[in-house]
This record gives sequence, structure tokens and C-alpha cells, in this order.
Amino acid sequence: MTVIIDYDAGNIKSVEKALQSLGETVEITDEAEKILAADRVILPGVGAFGDAMENLNRRNLVPVIKEVVKKKIPFLGICLGLQLLFERSDEAPGVEGLGILPGEILRIPASGGLKIPHMGWNSLHLEHNGRLFRGIEEQAYVYFVHSFYLKAAEEEIVKASTEYGVHIHASVEKDNVFACQFHPEKSGDVGLRILKNFVELG
Repeated sequence: MTVIIDYDAGNIKSVEKALQSLGETVEITDEAEKILAADRVILPGVGAFGDAMENLNRRNLVPVIKEVVKKKIPFLGICLGLQLLFERSDEAPGVEGLGILPGEILRIPASGGLKIPHMGWNSLHLEHNGRLFRGIEEQAYVYFVHSFYLKAAEEEIVKASTEYGVHIHASVEKDNVFACQFHPEKSGDVGLRILKNFVELG
């Protein structure tokens, strides 16, 4: 059973459908007991960092997410869900992130005529043997929609990166915590394989 955390952050239904297409049982909930009883937990998200943290705090989900991590339940953050795992974001100065992983979220610089948000397909450089990327080829394409990017403090947790006017940490993994800046649920067969790898974690 995979639980998707419901905190009014959009994009939840497409993640649910992608998992169901893999034969996975899925529940969308904000109830602490159900989240903590799950085999796997996903924090999706599209929207603004500050609003998302406010929603998580209002629903008292911050301690629940930290307990999931402490209990070593496999946890996957997607898009905004990746950004929230870190300490702070340029998008919401003064708002504390979850602080589960060290690093910060920075605004993608306007450079060379690149459009912001970064929206569309981009290739991944794979590194450090990420478990989400088993069976995925180097330079595989995935789908991004974001205006802010991760700069992780620990280089070794970065499992995939991409370039868009700046070097972007596109996926991280540390212990039971996984996260992707891109949207695996919108990334065709490559994205489904990434989700399958997450579902099949021991």
C-alpha cells in the first residue's frame, strides 16, 4: 500500500493513476495513522513553497512526515515535494522547510533566453547509483515544470542532475528518503520505471 499525502498541493490524481497503472494499491489521505501504517509514502506537489508549508503545518503533517522518515518507511518527494524536504527556498524567504535534508532551493537565473519556468523534457545525468534509476539509461528524458531548483549541501546524495542555464540537482536519495524535481508520473515509460523501482524497494 502506497499512501499519497493530501495537503491541497495539486498533481495528486496523476500520481495516483500512474501508481495504479503499475498495479499498486493507493490511498490519498492526511490522516496520521494511515500515513504511518503505509508501506510507502509519497509527497507530491505543484505550487508555492510558502503555501505548501503553511498547509502542512495547518494539517499537523510536519511531525508525521518526520516520523515516517524516522521509521525508515520509503518516502518519495515529487517536484514541490522535493523542495519542501530541504531547509529554505528563495520563493518564500523566512519560511522554514522540513529540513529533512540539508540544502536550499534557489531561483533559476534568467540567462541566455531560457524561458522560466523550466517546462518540458530534459535529459538526466545519472550518478552515485541511485536505486530509483535501476534500468534507466544515462541521458534518459523526463518532464520538468519548475522555476526554482535544488542545490543540495551533500553532493553524494545527488543521484541525477540536469542543466538548464544552471546545474540542477534533479533527484536525491538518502537512506529511505527519495525525491525528484521532475514529474515521473508525466515522464512516460521512463517515469513509470522510476515509480516501479520505488514501489519495489525492499
